[in-house]
Parts: sequence; C-alpha cells; structure tokens
Amino acid sequence: MLCKAAVLSAVGLLSVLFYKYVLEPLRLQRKASLPPGPPGHWLFGNALPGPYAYRQYANLISEYGPVISLRYGRRIVCIVGRYQAAVDILVKHSAETMDRPRAVAAHEIMSGGLRVVLTGEGDRIKRLRRALHAFLQPKVAETYKEMQAKNARTYVLDCYHTPGEHMEHAKKYAASVVISMTYGKTTPTSYSDPEVQIVNRCLRRLGAALRPGAHLVDTYPFLQYIPGYTSQLRKYHQEELSFFRSQIANVKSQLARGEAESCFAAHLLREQQNLQLSGDEVAYLAGAMFGAGSDTTASSLAIVSMAAALFPEAQAKVQAQLDQVIGRERAPTFDDEADLPEVTAFFLEASRWRPVASGGFAHRATKDIVWKDYVIPVGAEIVGNHLAIARDPEVYPDPETFNPQRWLDANRRLREDLKFFTFGFGRRICVGQHVADNSLFINTALTLWAFNVSQNPSAPIDPDAFTDEALIFPQPFSVSFTPRIDGLLEVLKEGSD
Repeated sequence: MLCKAAVLSAVGLLSVLFYKYVLEPLRLQRKASLPPGPPGHWLFGNALPGPYAYRQYANLISEYGPVISLRYGRRIVCIVGRYQAAVDILVKHSAETMDRPRAVAAHEIMSGGLRVVLTGEGDRIKRLRRALHAFLQPKVAETYKEMQAKNARTYVLDCYHTPGEHMEHAKKYAASVVISMTYGKTTPTSYSDPEVQIVNRCLRRLGAALRPGAHLVDTYPFLQYIPGYTSQLRKYHQEELSFFRSQIANVKSQLARGEAESCFAAHLLREQQNLQLSGDEVAYLAGAMFGAGSDTTASSLAIVSMAAALFPEAQAKVQAQLDQVIGRERAPTFDDEADLPEVTAFFLEASRWRPVASGGFAHRATKDIVWKDYVIPVGAEIVGNHLAIARDPEVYPDPETFNPQRWLDANRRLREDLKFFTFGFGRRICVGQHVADNSLFINTALTLWAFNVSQNPSAPIDPDAFTDEALIFPQPFSVSFTPRIDGLLEVLKEGSD
C-alpha cells in the first residue's frame, strides 16, 4: 500500500509540474498573438542566452522587429528594442508594467527580497521609493553640487598626476560622492577603502546573478529546494546584510552622540517610524543607494573619457565652447551649465553610445498589454533593451556614429524633443537621475576644459570591450591627459577656495 501511495503521489506531483511548466506556458502562447521571435523547442522554449545577452537581444531586434518574444521554460520574455515601442509599452502602460518578475537568485536568495531595484509592485516599493525621493528630488540634489564640484576637481587633479589610473579615479569620485550622501563620511575616500571594496564586490555579484541565464533556478524555481544548491547565494546575502547593518549601526551611534552628519542613513533612522521601514529595509535601502550610485557614475565617467579619446573632433567642439564661455583663467562651475550645452550634449551622447544599463531591468505585465497587432500577456516579463533602443535609426539617425550634435537644435541649444531612457522607464525610473546628471556635467566640463584627452598610440582603445553584467563597465583602457591650461594646478586650487 505504501509503495502504491508513493507512486500515486509521485504521479500527482509530476502532473502538477507538467501542467505548470509545459502546458500552461503553451496555453499562454496560444492565448494571443505574441510579438515575433526566434523559434524554440516545443517543450523547453528558447535556449538561454550565452555571454553578452544584451547584444544577442539587440541583434534579434534587428532581425525580428521592435518587440520580440522568447520563452524560457514557463517564462515568457518580451524584449523592447525601439524607442516608440518603449514609449507605447513601458511609459504609456507604466502602471501595468511597474512590477518586477521573480528574480529567485539575485533578489529572493542573494538579497533576501530586500533590494529596492528588484522589489515588485505593492506597498513596499511605494515606501522605499518615497524614502529615496525625499533625499534625491531636484531641490535636494542642488545641495550636493558644492560637494560634487569639489570631488570633480580632485578627479581632474588625480588624472593629471596619475593618468594611468584614470578608471580608478572615476571610481574614487563616484564612491566619495555617494558615500558622503549615504553615510555622511567626510574624510577623503579611496577606491581601496574596505567599505568601498565590499560594496563593489557585492555589486559584481549582483550584476553576475542578473545576467540572463546565469542561474537555472530563475527558470525553474523549485531547484532552490535542493539541499546545497543555492548555498553560495545565501552566503553572499549574509555577507552583504551584515555589512549594510554595520554601516547603519555606525550612523546610529553617531546620532546618539549628536555627531552624525546630514546623510541619507541618518534621515532614514530619524524617519524610520514615519516611513514604516524595518531595520533591514533601512540597511538595504542605504546600501542600495551607495552601491547603485557609485557603480553607474564611475562607469559613465570612464565612457566619457573613452569617447573623448576616440572622437577628437567632438571633443574639440566642446572645448571651443568652453574657451568661448569660460576662457582659461578659471575653471567651469555649475553656474555655467546653461551656457555650455555642448558639454551636456557630449555626455548625453556618451550615455546613448554606450548605455551603462545596456540590457535593462525586467518589468512584469500585471495586465494584458495590446501593442499594434500583438498582445503581451499578463505575467510576461518585459525588458527594455537600452542598447537596441539606442540604435533606433528613426530616432537616432546613423546610430553607430558618436554625434553629440544630434542633441542640439538649429540655435545650438539643447533639444527638448530628444530623449534617451538612461534612467529607466515609467514609474520605475531611477530617482537618483538628477544627482547623476550633475556629476556627469561637472566632470565632463572640468575634464575637457583641463585636458586634451587622446588615445595612447601603443595601446589603441577597443570601444566594445566591456564587462558582461547588469551594469556594464569598460575593460581597462589607456588614455593620455594633456593639460591645455597654463598653471592648471593653481587655477583648480583657486576654484576650490
């Protein structure tokens, strides 16, 4: 009897799994006309992508159209790869696409379900974003400009003294700004500081875990229940949770002594009850702000230097305006921003040319979404592929060409009608965008005012050599920073007084 019962139980379990992972996905596929895509196996669907999935998806967009669909096991994934399609699906349907799909490896296991960027629709994401917005809205972002300008001058000086380490200097700038905003650290930050190293190690792990196909448990969640299968991911979670808790504990101690600097962590602790955040939500929210802000800015600054070296004519146009507006007797400041549209156009084009979040972050449809003759069914994952959108020839003519002038109108002012989704889509747009743009402006202005940035003839730059992560970073490359300002050090010193 026991054997018969066990067999019946096993048959029942297999029947449930067969329906859930085979019949149900096929039913959804037949339910409506999905966007086109490459054919896949009748049972397993499409093969999981290999390295640099975002490039593979961008190629599929070129082959099959603005929106494509794929199936991985029971998961239906729609890739959006053209500008208007992104507006139609991810912006106009923002309320129906603000949810996130399950990310078993990266979110549920490695982040304990606490990481804001992966948190799904509901009360928690509203509370988390409300807390972030209070500290990152445009008016508050203005208060960080003095600190950003000071660190940007340090970045330029570092590139002057040790140009071979320019990528480390970009990371140092980003870490210094964000750690000051997050935890109130006022002492000079080095990229080698232990806390910076820990945060960046956590980010590398997260980026690897979010890479499509990185963990089979995302496609077949039941694998997480196999003993030992996810032990390494769980270890990573404990390590970063312990670190985030320790940083909050330090700020809490400073508050108790009346010594805390104004910072995001102190704000969260003071308003914790009003914000309805648990202790671990506070720890992860502060850690996420430090991590995400540091990584994206550092990569963006490195891409600006790469573009300047590879496209000297574009660099020269920026420098001509800098010379006309600023001259060479003083350094540019935030007060000059309105008169320096060439600077803004340069970093906007760099962000389009090599988008840091090239693959995008997945959304989840909470209702059927009709787009043209197709239906994206409820429950489907929707990914705005930034690389493919940046290559939309209808919006960005000759898209492979680095051309900052595309961002300027006939009067040489910034265009109001041209945008790029650097910071995401709809209700999930990054709330730190104003701080990030300010960092890019002041660093681009100071760097191109201070130096002619050029390639090292003995070490040519490979513009396609990037890491394969959720947030990509250039592989190490060499550039020369030739001063174009007489008495550069003295001028920069005067500007910092």
